[in-house]
Amino acid sequence: MLPGALHVPRSVLEWHLDPESEHHDPDACDLARHVVLVCADGYSSSLAAATLQELGFGRATDLVGGFNAWQAAGLPVAAAPPPPKGRPGYGPPDPG
Repeated sequence: MLPGALHVPRSVLEWHLDPESEHHDPDACDLARHVVLVCADGYSSSLAAATLQELGFGRATDLVGGFNAWQAAGLPVAAAPPPPKGRPGYGPPDPG
């Protein structure tokens, strides 16, 4: 992932960024924040940015070419952190 980025899977993006959602992330749902979405090649992130704009994130955009273009340009990357426990949409269900 990009260093310093907040990893939010596409399947739960609206839940975590919509200030009206019961699952919102208080550190990420500021509608005035400049949000840059990144996916593998830049296609899904374009659609996700449009969705966030509809939610009121007027400064939502995406990275042209996505993560693969970033990495191909030799820009820094970091290991993704482990998925947070108990947050829906972040990996396999908790067996317990």
